[in-house]
Amino acid sequence: MADHEAAEERNSSAQEVGEFLRRRREQIAQRWADETLFRTVFTMSRDEAVEACRAVVEALAAVAVADQVENLGAAGFIAVRDQLGRMVASRTRTGAGSTQIADEVAALRTPVAELLRSELDGSPSGRTERCSVTLTALLGTLRLVVLETALNAGQELIDRQRLQLLEVATPVIKLWDGVVAVPLIGTLDSARSQVVMESLLDAVVSQQARFAILDITGVPTVDSLVAQHLMKTVAAARLMGAECIVSGIRPAIAQTIVHLGIDLGSVITRASLADALAYALHEQGSVVVDRNRTGTSAR
Repeated sequence: MADHEAAEERNSSAQEVGEFLRRRREQIAQRWADETLFRTVFTMSRDEAVEACRAVVEALAAVAVADQVENLGAAGFIAVRDQLGRMVASRTRTGAGSTQIADEVAALRTPVAELLRSELDGSPSGRTERCSVTLTALLGTLRLVVLETALNAGQELIDRQRLQLLEVATPVIKLWDGVVAVPLIGTLDSARSQVVMESLLDAVVSQQARFAILDITGVPTVDSLVAQHLMKTVAAARLMGAECIVSGIRPAIAQTIVHLGIDLGSVITRASLADALAYALHEQGSVVVDRNRTGTSAR
């Protein structure tokens, strides 16, 4: 019975806080617009800051009325998550860390709490205390929503930068008409292998390449996983109509492949990138003449 009464009191205070937020939305928005979180994001126009504050206050009111003050996934937050994400991204670009952003969100409580106390002045102490606790919990949830948004935005940024680094680290080079090459440097993991395969296949199509060279001179070690990635790339290139050549197999890597029992019998291999290019040119019927050896003067 006591639990039921406590639940009803919490629901009643949540409803009251929600209605309070809607009544005082304009006043709260005006005060929040001068707080660091909004002031530093909306530097060009205070009206934009006030409008953003209104949207957040309305979201908090909806969450409170629905008695979801501690629910990070409450429907009321959906409308402002994108806006919060943009605000967090803006603060992050200016050098603000997650702790600083969390403190800026926490600072929003003071002006709202002051308005709530003034409105409940003269009310029974129990009612004032319950509404204050509810408001604290609600703004604590907003703080967690902002931090969650910041972490997600940070992870998305890291993922984008990582993908960009992978693309830069795996360039596809046109060596000759119909011949492209990917010089691999460093460790070849699953994510990078996928980028290599996609970049190579795109180049095969755009360059109408008949031969694609995978040069692993800069790959420090070759294990069964790396070999598997290479085999998949070779197979995918063949499906696109290009013959794949693996070059740069050093003696130590050749021994490792033998010890691991990896079968590269179906793959064309050459010791160096130059040998692979010479093979591709020969297969295309191209002839490279060394003028120094033939004695022909260069023009």
